Amino acid sequence: MQRIGRRLAVAAAALTAVAVIASPAGAGAGAPAECFDRATEPYTSQVDSHLHFRPFGGQAIPFDELNGYLRKSGVRHASMYGIGQTLPVDSTCTYYLDCPGTPVAPSMRNDFVNAANYAAAKPEDPELAVSMTFLDLNHPETIPPGISLYDKEFPGVFRWAGEVNLVKQALFANEHTPATIENIRNWAPFMKVLRERGIPITIHSDLGNDEEQTKYLPLMEETLRQYPDNKIVWAHMGLSKELATMDPDRHIAIMTRLLDQYPDLTLDLSWRVLEDNYFGKPGVRSKYAAFLDRYPTRAIPGTDFVASRAKDYAVYEEELEVTSRINRALGDRAFRNIALGENYYRLLGLREHAPRVCRTR
Repeated sequence: MQRIGRRLAVAAAALTAVAVIASPAGAGAGAPAECFDRATEPYTSQVDSHLHFRPFGGQAIPFDELNGYLRKSGVRHASMYGIGQTLPVDSTCTYYLDCPGTPVAPSMRNDFVNAANYAAAKPEDPELAVSMTFLDLNHPETIPPGISLYDKEFPGVFRWAGEVNLVKQALFANEHTPATIENIRNWAPFMKVLRERGIPITIHSDLGNDEEQTKYLPLMEETLRQYPDNKIVWAHMGLSKELATMDPDRHIAIMTRLLDQYPDLTLDLSWRVLEDNYFGKPGVRSKYAAFLDRYPTRAIPGTDFVASRAKDYAVYEEELEVTSRINRALGDRAFRNIALGENYYRLLGLREHAPRVCRTR
């Protein structure tokens, strides 16, 4: 009887193994993921942590169509931003830079559309983290009631906050003004909510401009000093079109100092401005790659694509490729954490893990 029992156990184990191999779901759940071969697989990022599903004005790319862009390009996770700072509903503009003098103000409009689309579709591929982008950092007293409204209308849907503007020089012609030190100190109530829920917040805060390169750095330093335990993501590493000529060594030194001082700070590598004005210049890519290799757990990728109906898949594909070029220069650990999404999963508290990178022979 013992011999028969052993034979049955062996047969059952064999059948189980066959089932796991034959079933994609079983393979994903019961077997370790295959390694990622950098020699044959794309270098483009598999997560897009900075993707605006809604435009500043005008028509948006339909929700299902944009999700199709992600699947087609190999992006399986994305943060679902709206645009918190919207053009007036009666404006004919689709982009704020085309309409100087037209006010651009924080609004809940895009967040509600995003949340409704998400709740109706409940997509699993791509897996989306819906973000609250209405936060008006100049009027922080309005934020806790807004979060309560979101909780009531869409319980459990919002898992990210931002992109929100601390200071964005590109919007100065549209009546945007930087938040003040006093404003920042009054963020405490809503930052407490985000901290308790483990919600990351992506903050756009320009370092400065070509004339005064660190003019606005004190604003982000005050934010980090006041809220060191919040998951703060610094959009575009503080760079912008207004700051195109900063010495990379100086920029890296600032980032290094702040990463060392504030363990919960994460750098956002989105927007092609980083590649066009910095990473792509002769001798500069290797400096940033070495920096990211020293801090492989402290950055996340993104496109900063804005889903205006005037764009199509070709535009998204290009933005993804351009913002992913830095990935090719990264060491294996940083590549796995950044391009393959491990840092993003950890930031969101997901149980998912990125595949390991295959060892080169």
